[in-house]
Amino acid sequence: MGVNAAVLAIDAGNSKTDVALIGPDGAVLSTARGGGFQPAAVSIGAAVDVLGAALDEALAKARGLGTEVDSVAHVSACLANADLPVEERELTEALRARGWGGTVEVRNDTFAILRAGVDEPRGVAVVCGAGINCVGMVPDGRTARFPAIGRISGDWGGGSGLAEEALWFASRAEDGRGEPTELARTLPAHFGLDSMYALIEALHRGQIDSERRHELTPVLFATGAAGDPVAQALVHRLAEEVVVLASVALGRLGLLDEEAPVVLGGSVLAARHPQLDDAVAALLADRAPKAEIRMVTQPPVLGAGLLGLDCTGAAPEVHDRLRAQYS
Repeated sequence: MGVNAAVLAIDAGNSKTDVALIGPDGAVLSTARGGGFQPAAVSIGAAVDVLGAALDEALAKARGLGTEVDSVAHVSACLANADLPVEERELTEALRARGWGGTVEVRNDTFAILRAGVDEPRGVAVVCGAGINCVGMVPDGRTARFPAIGRISGDWGGGSGLAEEALWFASRAEDGRGEPTELARTLPAHFGLDSMYALIEALHRGQIDSERRHELTPVLFATGAAGDPVAQALVHRLAEEVVVLASVALGRLGLLDEEAPVVLGGSVLAARHPQLDDAVAALLADRAPKAEIRMVTQPPVLGAGLLGLDCTGAAPEVHDRLRAQYS
């Protein structure tokens, strides 16, 4: 005899997908990992196929453990590239068409990080990895968000953006158009090169894969930590962007003057660079003195699962049981 799962939780990023089947009591029945979710690159249908493959693996694992999952009450999918409400609606329809659960809710994947880091659906999250994004929510269902699709939507920062900025300042320093900075030495040295000209040539001619530019972000932080003013200014500007995003989102939700968590996540913020951490804390204390900074350490699929339990009206002890399995 099979069981009915309360939630199918999906956290799908550009590089990987995590799914979890969650029972009505909050117990994790099985989990699986699949490939990246990139509907813009491969079509919505092909991207949803990736989610389906991960679900099939999770169902097979559950059977291997002696649990046959007959049905799923609710699908909670937190997906990369669901940056705009219209994209969330399109992806919701695509998932509904698969018939994986009785109800479906699609959110941007930043919401999973936020919910994983808070005790209730209330607070703001800023995520800084390759890019930068911010979302917020309160229990009555209101949310705050930004398009977060690059410079055309006003974004600045993220690992990719920081690497580009560092290259720009270092190039101008070497050829005399800009102020001196140690970045002109440390960036090419990372790749075993002796000048920015050599690095520019190597990047331009494909001798260094453009995907490796993200490696320059830690070099930027290390150069700043060693005292370089240009690098330090870039790190401080990132702190300002993090705090602007957080404070605007808090303000939209009426939380700016209340005690509220601000969850920080993503590879750049999780690296815990002291200059960045200290600047974020100082700036946020000025803009939102009652805000509480939290660094999320739990996997985002937990957040997707908690959001699903929120939607199904699960009791607090069910939420607690699910969270305990990821602590």
